Amino acid sequence: MLYVVSDEVIFSQVQELRRGTVVLACLALLDEPQYGYALLETLKDAEVAVDGNTLYPLLRRLEKQGLLNSEWRTSDARPRKYYRVNPEGARVRASLIQEWQTLVDSISQLTKEDC
Repeated sequence: MLYVVSDEVIFSQVQELRRGTVVLACLALLDEPQYGYALLETLKDAEVAVDGNTLYPLLRRLEKQGLLNSEWRTSDARPRKYYRVNPEGARVRASLIQEWQTLVDSISQLTKEDC
């Protein structure tokens, strides 16, 4: 029996594939303090699609896990919460980058005939 995969199924699978990469992308970008909307724009410019409804809870979770520090800045026109990777977050980031490289190498080997 032949199945036709819809674009919706493909989109769903792509979203699932990208979901875990947002954590690494955030940890990679937050060496310098950024507030949520600026981070969303930076991710968008890097073609890492993420919605605000996903990013803000993620930032709170990473902070709660002890990987990010945050501070409110009220000197701007509007008060903004800035996030920055702390030393523990940098350590986790280094481990995630190493794991990412291993996965890229492995998937490249598995899919080399498809390329």
